[in-house]
Amino acid sequence: MAGSYRADDADLAPVEGARVLIVESRFNEDIVELLHEGAARALQELGADVTTVTVPGALELAPAAAIALDAAEKAGAPYDGVVALGCVIRGDTYHFEIVANESARALTDLSVSRRLPLGNGVLTVDTEAQALLRADPKQGGADKGGDAALAALALVRLKRSLGGAA
Repeated sequence: MAGSYRADDADLAPVEGARVLIVESRFNEDIVELLHEGAARALQELGADVTTVTVPGALELAPAAAIALDAAEKAGAPYDGVVALGCVIRGDTYHFEIVANESARALTDLSVSRRLPLGNGVLTVDTEAQALLRADPKQGGADKGGDAALAALALVRLKRSLGGAA
């Protein structure tokens, strides 16, 4: 599949004790459940502790992550990384572009401003069939939820190797 990610041995190294927040949208819930399945499996197989928060849609992912990050920090149990999961399917209006672009921008802003390891697993597709192909690890799909989890853990490993607190 063009553009698919291939994990190498470094990507599959355990990250014991990493606390990872999955923040996921309920919009297009069937697709997001498949993304969650892949992300949760990857995180748990590599030794991460996982907490999941759900929100209505993709635009709420970044604010919910920020709220959860602040609460965890205040409680003395900060998250080491975040995996954002959602699915935005093109419709007949400009709303698709707003949701797709602004959710990605907000997640990137959050990640960079907080030096936060973040895996973006928000699908932006033209059709539900495209979303299923990318989300469902059982159908030989791309397992974009698992890829997002591996991306977040790669950044956790990088932060740890450079002396960061992750």
